Amino acid sequence: MAFTIEIGQKAPDFRLPATDGKIYSLSDFSKSPWLVIFFTCNHCPYVIGSDEVTRTTAEKFKTKGVQFVGINSNSKNTHEDDSFPNMVKRMEEHQFPWIYLHDESQQIAKNYGALRTPHFYIFNKDNELVYTGRGVDTPRDTSKMTENTLEIVLEALTSGQKPPFSVTNPIGCNVKWDGKDRHWMPAEACDLV
Repeated sequence: MAFTIEIGQKAPDFRLPATDGKIYSLSDFSKSPWLVIFFTCNHCPYVIGSDEVTRTTAEKFKTKGVQFVGINSNSKNTHEDDSFPNMVKRMEEHQFPWIYLHDESQQIAKNYGALRTPHFYIFNKDNELVYTGRGVDTPRDTSKMTENTLEIVLEALTSGQKPPFSVTNPIGCNVKWDGKDRHWMPAEACDLV
């Protein structure tokens, strides 16, 4: 079995605390025809470099029924900036237009097979995966961006078209697994294409 969930597979459920003080499960987003779940964090230069483009994409597609949910699975023991209090602080400072969840046990990252930060997953109304991979082609420096892959895919999906991509390789830092070297990845984790 692949490390990362594959196209057509159902979104694994979760029950995670958010920076807004609430607890969220997958069912809380069932009214959205499209759900973007992305694994992210506070410190990664690829996340910081592309968050404003992700914001613009989230705001653009909100009126088309697309809900964005960010999940931070990074271990605070590997990088203190990724602690829950720092997540709250970052959301207060930036007011991102997504729910920001904390996966302290890292089980949800394992269930989804998150490879990097950021790593995007798009699900349809039946919670089936229709896209996984990168958001943009140069997330660390979006001034050099030639493709907003996430926007291209969402444009197609929300227009009733088949997107030109269903799988790309996420570009970013690896998930910071607790008790492991900061560059460690599970043996079964590999590029998607």
